[in-house]
Parts: sequence; structure tokens; C-alpha cells
Amino acid sequence: MSSLRELYQEIIVDHGRHPRHFGKLANANHSQEGHNPLCGDKVKLYVCEENGVVQEALFEGSGCAIAMASASLMLESIKGKTLVQIEKMFASFHRLVTQGICDSEIENNLGKLAVFQGVAEFPVRVKCATLAWHTLNAALLGSSEKVSTE
Repeated sequence: MSSLRELYQEIIVDHGRHPRHFGKLANANHSQEGHNPLCGDKVKLYVCEENGVVQEALFEGSGCAIAMASASLMLESIKGKTLVQIEKMFASFHRLVTQGICDSEIENNLGKLAVFQGVAEFPVRVKCATLAWHTLNAALLGSSEKVSTE
């Protein structure tokens, strides 16, 4: 089990240091900013959605390894997904990081995002892990309010 935990930590550190899907998306039809004042994490998401399916998504921002890795892996996972699928993913991710639950349904919904299961052991880090998800939700709903984890 410790080797699996080490692998998970390596994935989070790698995506935290070298986030994928980083940059500004010129043709975005949804965007939103999010901030976690407790840790100082900041993200701005850009999403191109057509007919209820995410075609492309990028983000800009800075913060701790967990926040950056969460945004990076989330955007990797949502491309080509419907808004309904993304809603289910968010619910599964939230259960994963708040309760540490990783059953087969959650694993099927999340894929690589299951690496965040250990976050449940550190409640102060839940806001870091969920910032990008709350920001994505607000972007897709068209909210004009900047997202804050406080």
C-alpha cells in the first residue's frame, strides 16, 4: 500500500510542478476565476463547450501542488465529457476527497483522479483539491461571482 501511496504522491507532485492544459484558451465560451485564501491558490479556467460537451479546457493560476495537480488532472479528464458526466465526476471527486471513499463507481467516474483519495486524511487540503472543481462548476453555470473556498 505504501508503494501505491508513493506513486500517487509522485503523480500529484509531477502535475503540480508541470501542470498540463495550462494557458489561456482564446475560443473559450465559459471562464471563471477561483481563489482559496487559506492556501493562496488561484485559478482561472477557460472552457470551450459545444452542445453540452467540453471540447477543450485550459487554466492559468498558481498555488500549492494539490491545487495545481487537481486542476491539471481535472481538465485532462473532462475533455469530451458531457455536462452531466462532469456533474457526476464532481460528486464522486467530492466524496473521494472529503470521505476517502473510492468504491468501483467512484473509480469508474474518476480514473486518474483517484490519486487524490489521500487528501481526505488532511481536511485543510480539501479546499485546495476542490478549488478547480468549484470554479469549473461556476464557469459552466455562467456565474459572474468569483469563486472563493471561504
